[in-house]
Amino acid sequence: MGIVGNKSETKPMSRGQRITRRRLRAGVQAVFFLLAPSVYTAAFAGVKELASAIGAGEPLALSSFTAALLAVCAYTVVFGRFFCGYACAFGTLGDAVYALSQQLQRRLGRRLPRIPDAAARRMQRIKYFVLAAIVALCAAGVYAGLSGWSPWDVFSMLTALRWAGAPYALGFVLLGLIVAGMAVKERFFCQFLCPMGAVFALLPVLGRYTRRRENCLPRCAACAASCPVGVETDEDNARMGECICCGACSDICPRRNISYGGRLRDGNAPLLVLLRAGILLALCAALALVRVL
Repeated sequence: MGIVGNKSETKPMSRGQRITRRRLRAGVQAVFFLLAPSVYTAAFAGVKELASAIGAGEPLALSSFTAALLAVCAYTVVFGRFFCGYACAFGTLGDAVYALSQQLQRRLGRRLPRIPDAAARRMQRIKYFVLAAIVALCAAGVYAGLSGWSPWDVFSMLTALRWAGAPYALGFVLLGLIVAGMAVKERFFCQFLCPMGAVFALLPVLGRYTRRRENCLPRCAACAASCPVGVETDEDNARMGECICCGACSDICPRRNISYGGRLRDGNAPLLVLLRAGILLALCAALALVRVL
């Protein structure tokens, strides 16, 4: 967990170390998927609740949903989009579907069509329009009357082991299309459609992975190639808000040239991952307690 500039940590990480870290991440994702699958939908409900109140000219109130939104946003400002990379149930579903899809494609010897990187970068803007449209519909008082179409509501019901039923048929269809997209492109929903991802990308984040380009190997680009959202980890990169803090870039860099928060060389060290996960899990438990009370 060295500090930037420590020459003792320039040795590339071994394949075994990277596998161990991927397994740790999968374990953390599984824990959050089982124990806190509704945090995403609760935080997003906070966005909709605030937009509806503003549109109706009502005073803003602190409910369990707005508390979830503020808590997750505050956590993201401090630790980066760790929630997206490790704790979001939708993100975990996307990772599982994509991994299964890759395995099936290798076994069958066939490849699904891929989305070119340049097109993917342009498509990442779609989620901002999704967020703007939902906020506008909430502010206009229209969104509440559109029940049954939301894939987020359907997913929330399924993770709670509740059958959504026929009124949510359109929501099932949209969720099915999203899952199909997850099989084609890594983090499909997170990159292109997630309205909370748009919110997080706009936040001033302190905990972020960045590289010192002057220390990079010529024509390396291993970090960008390993990144599930295709971000080059330059501090002045306008797209750094897309970073989901999965740590893949930090683990793959042959010169260990990527720091976390501008200081920690190995921001993806297991102890740091567990620390951030523990803080987030405690925050989720507190939010659950607020909802009960």
